Amino acid sequence: FVAFVISFLLVGMYWVWHRGVFANVRYLDLNAVWLSVVFLLPLSLVPFGASTLGEYPRDATALHLYGTVLVVVTIFRVVLDQYLNRHPHLLWEDPNKRTRQLSTLTAAAPVVVYIVAMIVAAWSPTVSLVLYAAVPLLYFLFILFLRDDPSTSDDAQHLS
Repeated sequence: FVAFVISFLLVGMYWVWHRGVFANVRYLDLNAVWLSVVFLLPLSLVPFGASTLGEYPRDATALHLYGTVLVVVTIFRVVLDQYLNRHPHLLWEDPNKRTRQLSTLTAAAPVVVYIVAMIVAAWSPTVSLVLYAAVPLLYFLFILFLRDDPSTSDDAQHLS
């Protein structure tokens, strides 16, 4: 059940991001469509990782598999994000440099937590699970922090 809840929250985080990104898209070219499909491929493997983790919750290999799926999801998220940032004619508004930097940072940051969770999996499966569960919370808190900070609030309005 814990693996399911964590996975639900993580998939929800990625769904909110995907919805937010495409709310800023004015036009989709075929490359953006395919990059979105490729992003959804590893995301569709999250239930498999969760079922493996549910079956073997204290096994480092299951935690590594789960983390690997999440790292791949995040890599494809960054690729899609970078593609859209490099093709501003597809967007309603051309993002400025700071917005693009915040977008990249926000997209890539979960990889660090996932890798740490994978490293500590053999030592403490519970800590590893807590780290995976913390990502959606940290992600949304980071977005709120950026939106509340006057120096980043305008740029952060485009982040989901």
